[in-house]
Amino acid sequence: MKEQLPELHSHFCDLNLEAHMYASQWFLTLFTAKFPLCMVFHIIDLLLCEGLNIIFHVALALLKTSKEDLLQADFEGALKFFRVQLPKRYRAEENARRLMEQACNIKVPTKKLKKYEKEYQTMRESQLQQEDPMDRYKRENRRLQEASMRLEQENDDLAHELVTSKIALRNDLDQAEDKADVLNKELLLTKQRLVETEEEKRKQEEETAQLKEVFRKQLEKAEYEIKKTTAIIAEYKQICSQLSTRLEKQQAASKEELEAVKGKMMACKHCSDIFSKEGTVKLAAISREDQGIETDDEKDSLKKQLREMELELAQTKLQLVEAKCKIQELEHQRGALMNEIQAAKNSWFSKTLNSIKTATGTQPLQPPQATQPPKEST
Repeated sequence: MKEQLPELHSHFCDLNLEAHMYASQWFLTLFTAKFPLCMVFHIIDLLLCEGLNIIFHVALALLKTSKEDLLQADFEGALKFFRVQLPKRYRAEENARRLMEQACNIKVPTKKLKKYEKEYQTMRESQLQQEDPMDRYKRENRRLQEASMRLEQENDDLAHELVTSKIALRNDLDQAEDKADVLNKELLLTKQRLVETEEEKRKQEEETAQLKEVFRKQLEKAEYEIKKTTAIIAEYKQICSQLSTRLEKQQAASKEELEAVKGKMMACKHCSDIFSKEGTVKLAAISREDQGIETDDEKDSLKKQLREMELELAQTKLQLVEAKCKIQELEHQRGALMNEIQAAKNSWFSKTLNSIKTATGTQPLQPPQATQPPKEST
């Protein structure tokens, strides 16, 4: 500073402003205590690239750029300028960049720094030799006392921190044990619920198997009744067809017999005369009336049997329709029960997952929505 900024150096000497009053913080913290980060980043980059000499370059650049303001300030004003105004000036990144350019242009030879270092070491040794041993011992004693007090303070701080950490660890351990107890209780409850749910599932499966067996038997019974009713209807139809065929045959035989009797009567002279005297129309009418009476009786009996068979057929059809309705009702009940069983299984599964998730401390799952059973047409 004496070589490159002599006017500022003489002004600081007049003010009794020594370098350690403002520059010690720069050197100890690498300018990070007061200056903005955008400037500190550039300084650290240059430090890693050029070495420790860049600290002297930056310090001289700061003094050189603030020379005019510092020459006009007194002791207090200079210290305040270094503490407040100088860091504010380099908040703008452009100013920090210009400062770095100026610092890189300043030449501080390494040999000269080593020479100053040797001179300083020689000066310190000569001062120590010329110093009174009593003063040196007092200063050393004072330094040791300060170090002892600092170490005792650090020891007290460490002891306090140790006690605090032990208390905190004890509290954390107690909380962890309480949480573990709660989790164990929840786990036991979850296991118990799982066992109960499995037992309920087993019972539901048994009930489902029983219901399936009952439905199967009912279905087989209904199918057997349908087959039986179908067979009865087929038999009734066959009987009706046989009766119709028999009736036709009897009518044909009656006509043949009537024709044969008429032929024989017409072949006989006596019978033909009687018929001619009494009148063939009358005899014929009498014979036709008798034959008609017999035929009407037979027809009435046949119609009566046919009505009875039709009545039985109607009753059989009614039973068949009732059996079909019953089968449809059983099928509908079976579908409803299957849907209820599926919904119960889904509900059990979701409840089990929710209880397990709740026990492990995670969010419960949403239960799956049971699908609506399709409406069967009756």
